[in-house]
Amino acid sequence: MLGDPPRRYADPSAWARLEGELGFPLPDDYKAIVDGYAPVKLNGHLYLDHPATERWNLGESIRRTSAAWAEIPWDEDIDGDPRIALGLDEMEFGTERGLTPIASADSGQTVFLARKQEESRDLLFVEDGDGEFFEYSMSFSEWLYRYLIGEDMSGPNTSYFYPGPVVLESRPMGPDDAIVRRHGPDRG
Repeated sequence: MLGDPPRRYADPSAWARLEGELGFPLPDDYKAIVDGYAPVKLNGHLYLDHPATERWNLGESIRRTSAAWAEIPWDEDIDGDPRIALGLDEMEFGTERGLTPIASADSGQTVFLARKQEESRDLLFVEDGDGEFFEYSMSFSEWLYRYLIGEDMSGPNTSYFYPGPVVLESRPMGPDDAIVRRHGPDRG
């Protein structure tokens, strides 16, 4: 759906550094998509950052976003509370036990990776921009595919389907860089 990956910033050592800082591995399918296309904006909404770039750096984004989410008082019950599914007493961000922000949308959603510790399997939680979390028990690549075909992947009535090929927009790496738009293959 995204076409041949340009893999402009693919760098295994950048992933090793990031995972070393985090203290846990990120899913292989997520790393393959990010290595193939990021930093990128998909279909005008969904942003993916990359760990090997100075601007739009995934590690910096995870640290900054985790710190911001950690400042929120989580004393009250929240809809779709990830603490219940993850067996946590407190909300944690950017930790192996907690929620790690891995993608975002300009419409307010944040996509979090989480690990169900006792089952050693990854989950995705999407915060809808209004404080409600939705759990998706699937890989990032499956979530992305469903997002791009227009399924509700940020809660009810949240689909963003655009007919035709997926639009990929490069993220400018400097003030003089132009945004390059390209299209994935025809989806038939």
